[in-house]
Amino acid sequence: MEIAIKLFQFILSISILVLLHELGHFLPAKWFKTRAEKFFLFFDPWFSIFSMKKINGKWQYKFLSKNLPDTEIIEVNGEKKEVPIDISKLPDSDWRKHPEQTKYGIGWLPFGGYVKIAGMVDESMDIEQLKKPAQPWEFRSKPAWQRLIIMLGGVTVNFFLAWLIYTCLSLFNGETYTDLTKFNSGIGVTEAGKKMGFQNGDKIINIDGKPAERLENASINILLGDHVTVLRDGKETTFPINKDGVADVLKQKEAKLYILPRFPMIIDSLATPSAKASGLVKGDKVIAINGQPTQYFDEVGTVLNQNKGKTVQIEVLRNGNSETVSAAVDKNGKLGIKTAQKTLSNVTTNKKYSFGEAIPRGFVRTIEALTMQVKQFKIMFNSKIQGYKNVGGPIAIVKNMPVDKDANGNFSVNWVAFWSFTAMFSVWLAFLNLIPIPGLDGGHVLFTLYEIIVGKPVPQKVLENAQMIGVIFLLGLMILIFGSDIVKWISGNL
Repeated sequence: MEIAIKLFQFILSISILVLLHELGHFLPAKWFKTRAEKFFLFFDPWFSIFSMKKINGKWQYKFLSKNLPDTEIIEVNGEKKEVPIDISKLPDSDWRKHPEQTKYGIGWLPFGGYVKIAGMVDESMDIEQLKKPAQPWEFRSKPAWQRLIIMLGGVTVNFFLAWLIYTCLSLFNGETYTDLTKFNSGIGVTEAGKKMGFQNGDKIINIDGKPAERLENASINILLGDHVTVLRDGKETTFPINKDGVADVLKQKEAKLYILPRFPMIIDSLATPSAKASGLVKGDKVIAINGQPTQYFDEVGTVLNQNKGKTVQIEVLRNGNSETVSAAVDKNGKLGIKTAQKTLSNVTTNKKYSFGEAIPRGFVRTIEALTMQVKQFKIMFNSKIQGYKNVGGPIAIVKNMPVDKDANGNFSVNWVAFWSFTAMFSVWLAFLNLIPIPGLDGGHVLFTLYEIIVGKPVPQKVLENAQMIGVIFLLGLMILIFGSDIVKWISGNL
């Protein structure tokens, strides 16, 4: 059930984003009287799950219909030649005879969607039509400024969609975050965090010169940043972020756990038979291990790591009295206990926004999400960090989709987390589509800007070859990412 809910959320989110992105191309194309031949959610090679088209004023529908060819083979002077079908010879009931009407549908390959605009070199690589003289209703016959607006429509919708979602989330739910300014005892860090330059007890002040207020943002910004300022032993200390430590955080998948608020080690439950046999009980506060004071959870973790596979003497505070018990430490340096982190509520802030405040806050959150996406490229191609090894595809995204689990083990959709993901992914799609690679919106925008600046269009053959190279590159990249997901899944590293 959990994986089904995660898959449902992923498909729903992608469907919303793709439909609205393509609508951003479709609407300005219609406004400028450019023919849109197809509008599809998901891709439809060979056949489609559902399609519809308005013929002679009436909607017609098809289910599981095979794609009919747009070309035919004829013989000219003894040689076979592929040419566009002569639609004048087709019966009126044949949808191909009505190219002026848009065919809407749902494909079976859930990797996105598309709008097929007449007279445009796109991912379909349908260039037969481009061999004929340009028609007034074709994309290529429109002024460069109109073509630019059509191409920028998708990313524009993605940006404003993210702004709208973030605005609604701020207005109706506010923002709940872990407030760094309330970390009275500073932070506790893992070994990877220590390698980055942190010490237990540090209080984070700013990252790259910008104030750090929220743990959720700070933990990511530190990975993407260059230096951080902390309050250590009563003095402000600024140090560069060690990239080897960042690499360890990513390798160990600790992006949200390498820094945490420092709190006492109070036992909530015993998860293993050895823990239950130790004599520890719920509510015990660990104060020393093997005679070594352990006031905070990070100090407990350090001592346990030094005693992997051994039995330790744990001194706890129970009902105001000191008790000592023996407990076995497993090979991973764990006791098999779960801690009570109720103290986290003491460092949590819920900020509410009025309607007037939510709109600019939604814009700021959109820019923050965009900035974070751009910064990720810095660590993705860093020779030390090698972030590209941690890039995930559809399988990884589905696995990490947020779900809620109640006390009875029932799973449900966390709608706030879902819409937060959708807003973030909308910004991500806008950014990716603006990269000037042929096959993406950014490639078309680049060629159109060239035409506006130089005063003449890029030769049609150059556009066709560039599009072909871009499509091959993007397909290869998709196969590589999807293949990496499968390998990680099989090896248990996903």
